[in-house]
Amino acid sequence: MSFFEQTKDGSQVENIYQYGNNNSFAKSVLNDGGDIHPLIIPSSLTNGTGLMNPSILNIDGKLVVNIRHVNYTFYHSEKKLFQHPWGPLTYLHPENDMHLRTENYYCELDDEFEISRFNKIDTMKFDTYKPMWDFVGLEDARLMEWNGKLYTSGVRRDTTENGQGRMELCEIEVREDTVVEVARWRIHPPNDKNSYCEKNWMPIIDQPFKYVKWCNPVEVVKVSETPTEDKVFDSNWVESETVHLQTSGNFLDKDPRGGSQVIPYGDNYLTLTHDVDLFKSETGRKDGVYRHRFILFDKNWNIVKHSKDFSLMNGHTEFAAGMCHYKDKILITFGFQDNAAFVLEVNPETIEKILG
Repeated sequence: MSFFEQTKDGSQVENIYQYGNNNSFAKSVLNDGGDIHPLIIPSSLTNGTGLMNPSILNIDGKLVVNIRHVNYTFYHSEKKLFQHPWGPLTYLHPENDMHLRTENYYCELDDEFEISRFNKIDTMKFDTYKPMWDFVGLEDARLMEWNGKLYTSGVRRDTTENGQGRMELCEIEVREDTVVEVARWRIHPPNDKNSYCEKNWMPIIDQPFKYVKWCNPVEVVKVSETPTEDKVFDSNWVESETVHLQTSGNFLDKDPRGGSQVIPYGDNYLTLTHDVDLFKSETGRKDGVYRHRFILFDKNWNIVKHSKDFSLMNGHTEFAAGMCHYKDKILITFGFQDNAAFVLEVNPETIEKILG
């Protein structure tokens, strides 16, 4: 039976979820009565280059979204039929700028999931240094509200000559006509201070300054110094500490990483992670396939359930960076091929079926 066949037999529909990498989760959501909405801001602001990897947050019934905008167009030859001379995966960027730059847009959604407000986040207060790496800006920023303040948190790799990645925690302030970054802290990893690239830590929505850092084994970290507004960029490092590390139990067969935020889900916690299989094409060029899975934790951070890995829209490059409760739905935000951003309205029954 094809995954795309719609059947009247509930057991057959459940069997669809067993097909792992052949799945299209978005199609499952639509079949189960959910919906999908594109997230678009005017191309006059972006020069038509990619919108991607949005993160969503429900603040007392108001939906806010961070959308990542990049200055390049990403091309991937899905069936390897029309490959670029540089390989199946290519970044097309301005000829006069060899950097891959990220800027972030704060957006608000109306009841129809249309963008009713959008502002590029003003980061000029802290962008006073010369970038030293090819990737510039805060990448894949997740949204959270902790202790009444709004934050983004993602990875930045432009502060060293070797592209060392560190998670950053950024407080943003929403004003009448602007959105401004008012504080920025760069987070030391808890154990190996010399690790090369820390990224994709998943903020725990209802536990301020805590993240799920890894899922295999499960590691939860906490920013151990309370951020204060008198920090400046040259001295903005804060420490983190491991507050939970799994030593036994359900270790997964892959290395799932963030992912969405971690949200309360009944008596448990739910998150959406990604796995990436990187490999070389037949001509020796870089290629890769991203797949996602749900992970359900109990309150002691044991893995209660996890789904098989699946595709969001049957593309090779897909990335989910947001999830929240909204009315009777779960909302999931993701990017497709670094060129499009979407929000999925998901019935909880769909998640229950895929968790099994």
